[in-house]
Amino acid sequence: MTTTLPLLGAARAVPPVLPADLSMLPASARDSLATTPFGLYVHVPFCATRCGYCDFNTYTSDELGPGATRSEYAATAIAELRLAADVLGPDRPTVQTVFVGGGTPTLLPAADLTAVLAEVHELFPVAADVEVTTEANPESVTPASLDTLRAGGFTRISLGMQSAAEHVLAVLDRRHTPGRAAQAAREARAAGFEHVNLDLIYGAPGETDADWAASLAAVLDAPVDHVSAYALIVEQGTRLARRVARGELPMPDDDVLADRYEAADRVLAGAGLGWYEVSNWARDRAARCRHNELYWANANWWGIGPGAHSHVGGLRWWNVKHPAAYADRLAAGLSPAADAEQLTAEDQALERVMLGLRLRDGLPLGALSEAGRLRAAESVVRGLLEPEPHAAGLAVLTDRGRLLADAVIRDLS
Repeated sequence: MTTTLPLLGAARAVPPVLPADLSMLPASARDSLATTPFGLYVHVPFCATRCGYCDFNTYTSDELGPGATRSEYAATAIAELRLAADVLGPDRPTVQTVFVGGGTPTLLPAADLTAVLAEVHELFPVAADVEVTTEANPESVTPASLDTLRAGGFTRISLGMQSAAEHVLAVLDRRHTPGRAAQAAREARAAGFEHVNLDLIYGAPGETDADWAASLAAVLDAPVDHVSAYALIVEQGTRLARRVARGELPMPDDDVLADRYEAADRVLAGAGLGWYEVSNWARDRAARCRHNELYWANANWWGIGPGAHSHVGGLRWWNVKHPAAYADRLAAGLSPAADAEQLTAEDQALERVMLGLRLRDGLPLGALSEAGRLRAAESVVRGLLEPEPHAAGLAVLTDRGRLLADAVIRDLS
């Protein structure tokens, strides 16, 4: 997944960050580097095929222009890593997390991914307990590639399972067989990965209650300590959206989506996996995705790759989207940033509310406006926020509140 967050219209646009212009990181941003957790995101834009529901910045062709091929991509990403090190200067922040997403990162040779990680260690101070995640499609890894990734420093893998039902996988244009994701999870554990996640999507056209129950059972039969489950969203411009518009497939039903979510929470909680963010469950605190927690805390991160977003101390920028344009800029010694914005204090406060309310740890009521605090008290009465945390100064969603999380967030923001 790309590191995309809402772009707030009130923010002031500023020129892109350039490697020769270190002043583009304002003093307030530099001041935060020493005290705010820092992570790196590396976007790999290649996929073997495009899934019908996906609107991420991905490309299926292996030849997208000089510098944009799979064989050259690791070197191109390393070029931006070096640019990032130059911009951040000699007092570079310690890297707490690295997340390689896509696309399908594991379409690249495992040795290329470990070479990128090795460059991170060359350029940056790295925490002794650094979390290093790669996303992967189940059919794109083997025991040998997983061994290479683990030996190269990857500690966590997130596998795109989506469903255990063959006909649901077909609707989603997924290529793996129903049992492959769980098998890949077992292979990752055998390779020594400390943490293994399986991603699920619920509410696809044709999915039955039995299909969803079978998917949850298959997840729990695998050696995972983390599960992500997302409602299917029909994104404009995707093949799925066109099929829905033509009447070939129905839109996901909101009541069905709610039922699926409740079933997931009930089954996962019964197996010892507790929710810590609306769409994420973990065996314990150590199994949580620390990189995603960094996003939700609005900390600092640098996004490497075409279309990747970065955020340092309230300055946000995003790269050009096409891999060839991205590679051309770096080859010319230029920043790949397409545009940037400086978030105001009000913008950052709003994002803290939007993100914090999704977390089980809760949002301090002091982060809300006076009107928001009044509406939070009303939400307790309506059964959307937990009463005991509210009395202790925290806004924490109830089970019902999680089903209506977006509406609660809008109400309190």
